[in-house]
Amino acid sequence: MSDKKGWGSTVLGWFVVQEDGPHPDAAADAAPADAAALEGMFSKDIPAAKSGRVDFEAVYDAAGIDPEMRSHCAKAAELLASLPTQADQAVKKQIVEASLKAFGVPIASIIEAGVHEIQALEGYIQADARDSHKVAEESEKRIAQHEDEINQLKTVMAQRTADQDAVAQACNDRKLEVQRVLEFFGQEAVARVVHDSPKLTSPSQPKAK
Repeated sequence: MSDKKGWGSTVLGWFVVQEDGPHPDAAADAAPADAAALEGMFSKDIPAAKSGRVDFEAVYDAAGIDPEMRSHCAKAAELLASLPTQADQAVKKQIVEASLKAFGVPIASIIEAGVHEIQALEGYIQADARDSHKVAEESEKRIAQHEDEINQLKTVMAQRTADQDAVAQACNDRKLEVQRVLEFFGQEAVARVVHDSPKLTSPSQPKAK
């Protein structure tokens, strides 16, 4: 197993994704930390990520990571970033270790802080995923409720339209029955009674075409 694969397998156990993707065998080699334990590592309320932006310092603070320990890890990251890319890995390690020793920063403290930060970040991911899942479930329930309500309203509308059609049909059928009676007495007689009756309204004259 190469050093890169071995390192990938190790950090995968802390839920770190390699830049070039985890090795196919890495998942089998890893022993991931318990998700519930990671979520339970926070001693304070974790900050909400607004629009996907994470307040890392607030996350570390909620996880109880000492600011000085965080600064040690940050110092190591700065040193690594300042090294020439073409330098040999062993040389880089000697330079960083010598520099940290000069600053009085124990290597063990950096490792401890780094692992703690990784675990805090994974715990934060797990907590955020759980919250997202809860929001999705609640949203789906509300959507289902609204869909049921919409379907009920559509049913009411359809039934009301059907009822309206039935009313119009029934009334028109009855009008035809009455009209046959009126037609028996003749149009002039009907017009005269309508004109003389205070209870009836004369039909409007048709407009000239």
